[in-house]
Amino acid sequence: MLATLKDVARLAGVSVKTVSNVVNGYSFVKPDNRRRVEEALEATGYRPNLGARNLRRGRTGFIALVLPELSIPYFAELAGLVIAAAQEHEWNVLIEQTFGTLAGERSALAALGPHLVDAAILSPEALQVDDFQLPVPAVLLGEHAVDVPISRVGIDNVAAAQSAVRHLISLGHQRIAAIGAHPHRGTAALRLEGYRLALAEASLPFVDELVVPALNYHRADGAAAMRSLLDLRTPPDAVFCFNDLLAIGAMRAAAERLVRVPSDLAVVGFDNNEESVYSSPSLTSVAPDKAAIARAAVDLLHRRVESGESLENVETPFSLQVRESTVAR
Repeated sequence: MLATLKDVARLAGVSVKTVSNVVNGYSFVKPDNRRRVEEALEATGYRPNLGARNLRRGRTGFIALVLPELSIPYFAELAGLVIAAAQEHEWNVLIEQTFGTLAGERSALAALGPHLVDAAILSPEALQVDDFQLPVPAVLLGEHAVDVPISRVGIDNVAAAQSAVRHLISLGHQRIAAIGAHPHRGTAALRLEGYRLALAEASLPFVDELVVPALNYHRADGAAAMRSLLDLRTPPDAVFCFNDLLAIGAMRAAAERLVRVPSDLAVVGFDNNEESVYSSPSLTSVAPDKAAIARAAVDLLHRRVESGESLENVETPFSLQVRESTVAR
């Protein structure tokens, strides 16, 4: 039999109301009563009925996390961190995968509602301004081309890309390629801008043939882009990839052509996924603080739901993790 509030109250020698106040985190309980209740809670193994509590508060106890692709490690890692952060606020997480298409993202938004979730964390790639008519509080992850009055959490993608390309320039590379340009990804445009700025400040030319688009951000796309770069009359001596999977694919294509990394070609990725540590050679990568992104997004949602706090943008830190793909050990 599961313990009830009455069982806890009887063991602690206090009223049911006092037990309820302790369970709900109210601060006005006398210290001695709080101690006795906490001891009784542990002794009885009491667990609150979150469903009933949420029903009384007019809440569902769920938030939505809408992501492009869980097969991309960055989003899979981020999902796990969001789930952990949400648990601290007694939220469960419903995950929706959109594949980054306009139809998929619109379908995910259409399914949201206060009958299903209390709030949502969104990482859209194709949505337009008119699509953001949301029935629940929301937070956007990352920077996007659309300008909408919704709180955002993410890193400075321009500065992060600049740091990656500056690192390559500092090693003496001058013909630096970029893999990952995309017409509809806001983050891709920002990373391309950071690449362009780093070249300009070093008085290096922006060469169109060195910028290769990627329809998807998978290993195969990186390999295909790298092969096209290696087919140029003058191939690059370094490449900045807009995510780690593109970089892993690029290194594979280079190995197939007997191009040595980093002595013939230096490679930098973005996202600092676990694979970047264990690839051979290990991959230099821009490392967003994914845990900080998850915590900030969930905390923003919680404040919005509890007190209706207004628009807020949070910029989280990043670093450049230098490994064997740019600096041989």
